[in-house]
Amino acid sequence: MTNDIRWQQRFQNYEKAFLLLERALTIATPSEVERGGIIQFYEMAFELAWKLMKDYLEQQGFTVTSPRDAIKQAFQANILDDGQLWMDALSDRNLTTHTYDESKAIEVVSKIKSHYFQALQQLYRHMSSELE
Repeated sequence: MTNDIRWQQRFQNYEKAFLLLERALTIATPSEVERGGIIQFYEMAFELAWKLMKDYLEQQGFTVTSPRDAIKQAFQANILDDGQLWMDALSDRNLTTHTYDESKAIEVVSKIKSHYFQALQQLYRHMSSELE
């Protein structure tokens, strides 16, 4: 499979996860279970986001070895508007993947709503325009 097709297929999967997260974020006051769902959709969207960046950058001739590397290179290539925000999002994604603490979950859902979703949305819009 060529890299240009790979990133386009990855984008389709990213789009599904992104739209699920977008729907979940419409819940005004999520319950504990709903917060868990929001975090799960965020983790899925984030994982697919960095892999989308990796596939796209590799198609452009870059070598990408990790999520951190994908974020740095995507920022340098003007794919991402805020590299530090993405690094923070990576940190929180790593934290929520390996532990569950209710107060941390509330904090992360707040960050997803106030910052991380907009970053995922900016990537979604940028990569959508690359498909055209």
